[in-house]
Amino acid sequence: MDINYKFLITNCVTMSSLKLFRPRRVLFRALASSVAPKKTDIFIVGGGPAGLTLAAAIRTSPHLSDLNTTLVDAGDLKKITQFHSKPPESFSNRVISLTTQSKKFLEQRVGVQLLQDRLQAFDGLYVSDGCTDAQLELEKDSMGFMIEILNIQSSLLDRLSGLKAPTLNIIDQTKVLGIEYKDPTDPQSWLKVSLSNGDVFETRLLVGCDGFNSPVRKFSKIESRGWFYNRFGVVANLKLDYPPFKVRGWQRFLPTGPIAHLPMPGDHATMVWSTTEPLSRLLLSIEPQQLTLLINAAFVLDDVDMQYYYKQLEQGTITTHELQQDIAHRTELKYAKLEDESLIDEIYPPIVSEVDGSSRARFPLKLSHADSYITDRIALVGDAAHTTHPLAGQGLNMGQGDVESLVKALETASKRGLDLGSLLALEPYWAERYPYNNMLLGVVDKLHKLYSTDFGPIVAARSVGLKVLQKLQPIKDFMIQSVSGKVK
Repeated sequence: MDINYKFLITNCVTMSSLKLFRPRRVLFRALASSVAPKKTDIFIVGGGPAGLTLAAAIRTSPHLSDLNTTLVDAGDLKKITQFHSKPPESFSNRVISLTTQSKKFLEQRVGVQLLQDRLQAFDGLYVSDGCTDAQLELEKDSMGFMIEILNIQSSLLDRLSGLKAPTLNIIDQTKVLGIEYKDPTDPQSWLKVSLSNGDVFETRLLVGCDGFNSPVRKFSKIESRGWFYNRFGVVANLKLDYPPFKVRGWQRFLPTGPIAHLPMPGDHATMVWSTTEPLSRLLLSIEPQQLTLLINAAFVLDDVDMQYYYKQLEQGTITTHELQQDIAHRTELKYAKLEDESLIDEIYPPIVSEVDGSSRARFPLKLSHADSYITDRIALVGDAAHTTHPLAGQGLNMGQGDVESLVKALETASKRGLDLGSLLALEPYWAERYPYNNMLLGVVDKLHKLYSTDFGPIVAARSVGLKVLQKLQPIKDFMIQSVSGKVK
């Protein structure tokens, strides 16, 4: 293989939008080119996990492998391949939870060999309410896997390189300049895609795996609806006092947003702290040792204590030593209230000993959902179709589910002799994925709103709900199946 390696702010998306959407388009064109167009059956825009998985799944499908497929990405994919051949000593801060279903599809269906020593299985989740003593414990062997996004991408590129497929062309460091129909009067004619390297491609199917600001979606005129949460996710790599005996994820819902403490191999872990814009700036600006203390405190102390520390750090009126002493004192008082101190390891996460200050970063939290995932000769996959709050850890897995469904639809169309870019071929993909994704987006959105308040009646109601859930094993089993990716 030759590897040359606004959205609208509206009300909540409803199931009433479950209809085929065939919008009118205002085409945008690249500069006129005299280059003869190259023909390709499928043109994929985006070399992230979704785009690379789609390319690999097409190439390894007995029904699609003979199709000419082209993938283009603006980034340098060669740098990503180095991660697989020469992994760095430290972990990347871009870490996600991979469901067992997504992992199975990558390894068994696509034949990807992930770097196992940089992947961590976890056997459950412990969820607690920062305003009450309510908690929910979910346990299952290998419920999911914490993995760096670079591990997924580099492993996919390694797999694609090993296939040496003449029908697959990967072009990196190249942007899409324009998209238009070969015949502007006929929306069912092939699409023409112009690239910044001067190449022009004609394709029967254009797949947008190009993220939230998807140029493919903009060209299609498929509207995306949603909102920003006015919250940011702060991520960082953590070092623990010692490897945990019970390897599981920990999540605590604070009034400012949830904080998650998630296991990585050995004595490493990763954090995602979803919070307000001012607090996110504070978490990025304070000393790494101060952030270490705050992370440990956030899982044990009350919100009134945390608000005190935020204020003192913002004003610069507390030293690191004073912060350490005060948190230690209040933590001991909290532990003393436990009936059995052996419960400490059961209800609180492992102690963080160090935060890698250089690994800190933040990103805005938002929800979006496209009105449709398909139109004539176009399909949207992953973040191009939907984005969600990270509290459920399902964003990347939703994209992997999209890929699995789209490949299945294309295989069916190929066996039936259908035009792969036709609505008839693409509709099964949209019909399968839209309802599930819409349901999951709605649930996560409601959870965010439910737990982003300290209003007494709501806190009391959610506390009762969490305690009831803890006693209902059938519901917990369903939640475990959802986290594992076995509910579609």
